Amino acid sequence: MSNISCELCQTLGGVLLWEDDFLRIIRVESQEYVGFCRVILKRHGAEMTDLNLAERARLMNVVYAVETVLRAVYQPTKMNLASLGNVVPHLHWHIIPRFQDDPHFPNPIWGEVLRPAILRSALPDAELKQRIALQLASESPSL
Repeated sequence: MSNISCELCQTLGGVLLWEDDFLRIIRVESQEYVGFCRVILKRHGAEMTDLNLAERARLMNVVYAVETVLRAVYQPTKMNLASLGNVVPHLHWHIIPRFQDDPHFPNPIWGEVLRPAILRSALPDAELKQRIALQLASESPSL
């Protein structure tokens, strides 16, 4: 973490679930969106094309592993994957389990609220960490 003006260079960005020298997986602290995670590049870079082909593949393999775990745990209506970076131009992917009765569905979570939030039980962080680590190990033993 190095860029002084970048929030994701200066903070973890949430509850740390897994990390290596290249990226980290965090859980966003959100009561409305259970399981909302981010995969965050550890060095400062704004775009996927700032990465070489092997790095792009590595990052996306981690995004897919997180999606796989969250789908199995929460069984959402839909999964949202997004890499926007308009507000924080540091490469990161949002992995968001979505439910038909969540406050914004079918709109993005940053859109207009359509209904009150229904709070869901979250998997304890220790168990989520373990499931993500196992998924990453099973998909790519080198991670």
